[in-house]
Amino acid sequence: MLDQKLKKRAVHRANIIRGQMDGLIKAIDEEKYCVDLITQSRSIQLSLKSMDRMLLENHLRGHVKRMLNDKKQEAKAIKELVDLYALSNK
Repeated sequence: MLDQKLKKRAVHRANIIRGQMDGLIKAIDEEKYCVDLITQSRSIQLSLKSMDRMLLENHLRGHVKRMLNDKKQEAKAIKELVDLYALSNK
């Protein structure tokens, strides 16, 4: 479960990212300068990474902490973290 303050921040951040995406789509449609398009794209990617860190922190503080204290859930928590690590290094 998401911490409610974090949920509010995450939704706000996601709405900003949506606006950035809409701006990028418009810029592509208008055939803006390629470097400007790439700059906008990179900005969106950085915003997504920032949101990922926020969500990961919530997951670690809540779900993972509880799972590691439960022997039945411990292996699942470790697998999730290893899978996330692998995904982030692709």
